[in-house]
Amino acid sequence: MTEKKLDENFVISEKTGKKYFPTIGLEIHAELDTKSKMFCSCENNPFASEPNTNICEVCMAHPGTLPVVNKEAVKSVLKVSIAINGDMADFSEFDRKNYFYPDIPKAYQISQFKYPLNSNGELAGVKITRIHLEEDTASSSHKGDISLVDFNRAGVPLMELVTEPVIYNADTAMNFGKELQLLLRTLGVSHANLEKGEMRIEANVSVSEDGNFEMLEGDFSKLGVKTEVKNLNSFKIVGAAIDFEIKRQIKALESGEEIVQETRGWDENKSATFSQRKKENSDDYRYFPDPDIPKYKISKIEEFSEENLKKEIPELPWEKRERYQNDFGLNLDQIEFFLQNPKYDNLFSNTTKSLKEEKSFKLASNYISTVITGLEKNEEGEFSNFTENNIVDLINMINEGELSSRGAKDVLGIIFKEKGNTKKIAQEKGFIQKSDPEEMKKILEKILEENPTQVESYKKGEEKLLQFFVGQGMKATQGSANPGLLAKLLKELLS
Repeated sequence: MTEKKLDENFVISEKTGKKYFPTIGLEIHAELDTKSKMFCSCENNPFASEPNTNICEVCMAHPGTLPVVNKEAVKSVLKVSIAINGDMADFSEFDRKNYFYPDIPKAYQISQFKYPLNSNGELAGVKITRIHLEEDTASSSHKGDISLVDFNRAGVPLMELVTEPVIYNADTAMNFGKELQLLLRTLGVSHANLEKGEMRIEANVSVSEDGNFEMLEGDFSKLGVKTEVKNLNSFKIVGAAIDFEIKRQIKALESGEEIVQETRGWDENKSATFSQRKKENSDDYRYFPDPDIPKYKISKIEEFSEENLKKEIPELPWEKRERYQNDFGLNLDQIEFFLQNPKYDNLFSNTTKSLKEEKSFKLASNYISTVITGLEKNEEGEFSNFTENNIVDLINMINEGELSSRGAKDVLGIIFKEKGNTKKIAQEKGFIQKSDPEEMKKILEKILEENPTQVESYKKGEEKLLQFFVGQGMKATQGSANPGLLAKLLKELLS
């Protein structure tokens, strides 16, 4: 790591002016979108309306039951491994992670320790340590002195991704979380909604004092004592919790306090972290291979081969960003809109197949991302009424001067409510722009005759009045005139 990199990421104490170096590593859990749970045939539906309905003897840990590995869940993790250019495991096994809590019926969790499905890789410029697969716990709720446990979530396939401690600020951490969420959705392996707990982010935060910090790239032995802030359920909270924890640790160090390795929670009302419990080490969990689950030689399972898995991987977000920028000339905001909104992206992507010019691609993007989204927000209708043929015809008519921007919006509004053909609607509703020069000239001559003061002012140099005359022409033709033609004819008449 270069000195420049260090200098860019120091935090200066407001109190003493001393430099501190924050280091962040992320642990992110994501529930996988499979039909059944991780080790049994129960429906993977943790949000069932009735508690404790999607359960069976296996996920409730009844004596004598045996777990059976969900093949689709394994495949999902391997797809993520390929997408991040990770090292896909050749050999893997499941382990028992032993600890007692009411939401774990077995008193252990089936997870992976020594042999995860993926090692290494990189996403959004952040190096990844590992990705492993485990089962989710049940969900508990507390009402006064009573605790209730719903086991619908117990046994749901859960992917855990661990980054290297190579994140140095909250913005990078938030960006990584957003990029991982987008990747999981693109691959179709998880809905990854933070507000539903389908994706949960934990941040390990440590602060090192400048004078004691001599870290070389890859050597994290001199990092400060870390605290883990758990279950952060929005990207905004991730950033706020990291920033708070950095400031809290700096304040503690400057007050002579010892930073304790612990698990902390986030109090949204106070916008502060709080101590929950002492942080466990891996030894405390007494990991050992699960004797009921076979070990796996991944390379001997044909459908898990990299060649076969790559056939199921769609265009990845960073690949689409580059293509949309190079092929269509879209800006970054437009590209991110389509990446985050698949249904609009599908409409845009299908539309571009029949368009040729960058101007047309940009028009299609603008009408889909602004006009159509506005209609959905403010009007009643069906998005499914829009087809690529509708949009292609609309763009071509705009390019040929047959439709004004106002007319195009009106046509889209009618399609949204009633369905129909773009050209037919434009003709029947009188939206086709009038482009007969002689007809337009007569209308404009009358307008100039009725506005002698403005005509005189224009001839004296107030050229901005040209738009006034164009507006009057559009008004006189009820918006059906071609504004470009009006401007051209007006210049001729006024000269």
